[in-house]
Amino acid sequence: MSMAKRTDTRSSAPHTADSHDLIRVHGARVNNLKDVTIEIPKRRLTVFTGVSGSGKSSLVFGTVAAESQRLINETYSAFVQGFMPTLARPEVDVLDGLTTVITVDQQRLGADPRSTVGTATDANAMLRILFSRLGKPHIGSPQAFSFNVASVQASGAFKVDRGADRTKTVKRTFTRTGGMCTRCEGRGTVSDIDLTQLYDDSKSIAEGAFTIPGWKSDSFWTVRVYAESGLLDPDKPIRRFTKKEMQDFLYREPTKVKVEGVNLTYEGLIPKIQKSFLSKDKEALQPHIREFVERAVTFTTCPDCDGSRLSEEARSSKIKKLSIADACAMQISDLAEWVRGLDDPSVAPLLAALQRTLDSFVEIGLGYLSLDRPSGTLSGGEAQRVKMIRHLGSSLTDVTYVFDEPTIGLHPHDIQRMNDLLLRLRDKGNTVLVVEHKPQTIAIADHVVDLGPGAGTAGGAVCFEGTVEGLRAGDTITGRHLDDRAVVKETVREPTGALEIRGATAHNLQGVDVDVPLGVLTVITGVAGSGKSSLVHGSIPAGADVVSVDQGAIRGSRRSNPATYTGLLDPIRKAFAKANGVKPALFSPNSEGACPTCNGAGVIYTDLAMMAGVATTCEECEGKRFEASVLDYHLGGRDISEVLAMSVTEAEEFFGAGEARTPAAHRILERLADVGLGYLSLGQPLTTLSGGERQRLKLATHMADKGGVYVLDEPTTGLHLADVEQLLGLLDRLVDSGKSVIVVEHHQAVMAHADWIIDLGPGAGHDGGRIVFEGTPADLVAARSTLTGEHLAEYVGA
Repeated sequence: MSMAKRTDTRSSAPHTADSHDLIRVHGARVNNLKDVTIEIPKRRLTVFTGVSGSGKSSLVFGTVAAESQRLINETYSAFVQGFMPTLARPEVDVLDGLTTVITVDQQRLGADPRSTVGTATDANAMLRILFSRLGKPHIGSPQAFSFNVASVQASGAFKVDRGADRTKTVKRTFTRTGGMCTRCEGRGTVSDIDLTQLYDDSKSIAEGAFTIPGWKSDSFWTVRVYAESGLLDPDKPIRRFTKKEMQDFLYREPTKVKVEGVNLTYEGLIPKIQKSFLSKDKEALQPHIREFVERAVTFTTCPDCDGSRLSEEARSSKIKKLSIADACAMQISDLAEWVRGLDDPSVAPLLAALQRTLDSFVEIGLGYLSLDRPSGTLSGGEAQRVKMIRHLGSSLTDVTYVFDEPTIGLHPHDIQRMNDLLLRLRDKGNTVLVVEHKPQTIAIADHVVDLGPGAGTAGGAVCFEGTVEGLRAGDTITGRHLDDRAVVKETVREPTGALEIRGATAHNLQGVDVDVPLGVLTVITGVAGSGKSSLVHGSIPAGADVVSVDQGAIRGSRRSNPATYTGLLDPIRKAFAKANGVKPALFSPNSEGACPTCNGAGVIYTDLAMMAGVATTCEECEGKRFEASVLDYHLGGRDISEVLAMSVTEAEEFFGAGEARTPAAHRILERLADVGLGYLSLGQPLTTLSGGERQRLKLATHMADKGGVYVLDEPTTGLHLADVEQLLGLLDRLVDSGKSVIVVEHHQAVMAHADWIIDLGPGAGHDGGRIVFEGTPADLVAARSTLTGEHLAEYVGA
């Protein structure tokens, strides 16, 4: 009796294991965080808010997620850790109560031409197994249906050493059946070089026939190799070359030749152009060279596989009259229905798993994609949702999911669906951490952490912790702007002309005819997948004088910074050089002025194999990146390292007047301040910028372009509610200065501010691709005839 009593007493007391219900962060100092100390409740949905650059990502990704990942990596053997990314411990005093973190960020999926939605999500792998089991005729293993595997046949003999002078010759034959199309090598497109863009065939090489950038007739390493190789007649016009000379001129394999006693390599023009121009990332090329590449190279759909990437044999095997190429080209929502109709007990587990994956696509609002869609063409929001798919049906619980603005690229109609998914993950017993700006998602939070008060050095502190109601009542920037509602314009600008689009059929567009008004602010909207980007990026006629600012990532190493990216460093270097009578190259940390010890990096990296490398500040230059003698040169009383440490706002004042007055630098700084980047320091590495900051940096750079039509792709990405107002002011200034601005956008404040709205829909994929409304925002609100109209009317309180 007494034993039973004691057992009851013990079971009523809370178990010690249940007391760990908080993630505790004490003294976080990653990037701009200023000794941040917070407690995050577990098994709840916590939203992190604050202006762009306030430290949200530094806290969630750079501290909590990074430390969890590091601790998990340490549980593997040293051998395995050698193959994993090495992570240093974040700068934080105490991190307690961490659970396994699954990060779903905005990083674009690999833009490799062989990567598709199917290969990125394993749906393609399951389809390949399905066709290898059920496809008629049977052509081989799953590899026979893969466009990344080439068919190989090989045979030969090799010797096996048995020791003590005994060797045995073994003969082997090897065959592998792959599904790769041999013509395009599994890429779906073939490239062709337009020879007329490379040379003028009416001239000889000696007369300067080449029209390739940088190939002047006296260029020793390029043109003279062709002229003096002895293989070609330099004085004969190219059109009169014999068949043999033409073959040598265009396609000859690398051959050693002597030019003026110097040993050089002669190579055919086509392979040379491919190596020197086409093997490089197009975005990283100089503008005039990029223009040449775009002119000289044409990409066309592969005529052998019709763009499916697969060999004829792989396309011949079918299930219910459908080949794997047909299945991958179908809209995923339709493919899910087709798979549901298959019933074969021998592959029942495979069908169930494939069905679950395809249904997840539809549920997350990506049913309009197809599995053969190249993953590099997905927007940031689409890529993030594709990454979510593998976690939706997961049986794991007590996991921490970390999301970076999951509502990017979502129409207000789709945000509700995303909110439901976040709540479902939480209700399974997981901790969900979300970095977000949208009020609809902030509203569903159990706990809110608001960082700020400003951005960059003015941020990095916790301004508020608590409930959404508490945030509304609190006096923080986010709290004050949470219930902001823009009003529909009463008077709109009159267009000065129109950009005519006729019969647009790119992707899912269904023969769209539309006149996009010029000289006004035009907003193109519609649910995700309705055809907005196809209309704007794929259908605007060539030669329309368009400057396009998309969401593509900025490429840059840790040596790149706002000053180098925008071209600001050039006028600054020239101003320093002129003031001190020395060469401009001295004022570049990537050139002659670099500190010799750290090569201008400011830090010295020590690689520790499978452990995190250590970065220590260079003792020679104390992290300033320049040689000591360079810092003796001054402009306006400041040395170059002090100028690079300035914020944009400080530098704008510094270069605007006085001894340091530099109009060329001042103009670029004004544009950076205009897009709301006044707090960035000129020398801050690009790798530390947030997604929203990178897009605005791009916008600032393009504002100098001469184009008359600006196309912006979701410029509110990563923008805090308080910054949207500033963006609207910038768009107004662009239009008032005589530019035409076309914005692809879901944010209701931008819609309400537009002069003209073009709404696509009514649905996504093959249910979209049509114009469902054209007119002013006031007309759209009054009509409420589309999903966008209903949400905009609700937003403005009409």
